Amino acid sequence: MKPGTISWGLLFPIAFTLAFMVRRGGLTPWLAPGMVSLSIFFGSTSMSAMSIVFERRIGSFERLLLYPASYTCVALGKTLSSFFMGILSSLPVLALIFIILKNSIVINPVLLVIALITTTFLSSSFGVLMSFLVKDPSQVMVVFNLIRFPMMFLSDILIPASSMPQALIPIMLLQPLTYITELLRYSITSYYDLVPPTISLIVTIVSSLILIITTGYIIEKQRP
Repeated sequence: MKPGTISWGLLFPIAFTLAFMVRRGGLTPWLAPGMVSLSIFFGSTSMSAMSIVFERRIGSFERLLLYPASYTCVALGKTLSSFFMGILSSLPVLALIFIILKNSIVINPVLLVIALITTTFLSSSFGVLMSFLVKDPSQVMVVFNLIRFPMMFLSDILIPASSMPQALIPIMLLQPLTYITELLRYSITSYYDLVPPTISLIVTIVSSLILIITTGYIIEKQRP
């Protein structure tokens, strides 16, 4: 519960949602899923950024490596802690969406639960991987935001893929936030903008596994 986690993980997604509601004259069914993905992505990655980098700085993380567990299991454990923070940060935005758009959205409850779990897990694993690439806690949010903000504007959270230049479509398809948003959009509105839900679901699961395995490899290489 560090200030950076609270501000970037909980307050920023809510404030960003309210800002776009004012700018666009209200929350639209198309924009709503993007706000959920934004809250999940920023919530889970902020948790990773603050906790892991701080633990590595004070030396407490090295104690975890003394336990009889693989490096991949350590990465998985850190991912799960960020996972719960991502779920927590998405709940206020989801509640706001249900209150405002209750008659304008078609929700698939089962798919929505699956989407929340898989997309939050992908966001968490991405944040954990990035956390092991940053060593200075004072610069962690600067580095994370240099990566997160371009991803936010180069996905279809705010701008439909049909309105983006065609040259940017391959870039959109290379980043996880696009698949996170597409899967959540379909589960809330039964509509997708760029990627079918089946492909989005497969990509989120496979990408999560790859990121965790990669993080375990990085932990092993960085161990003194």
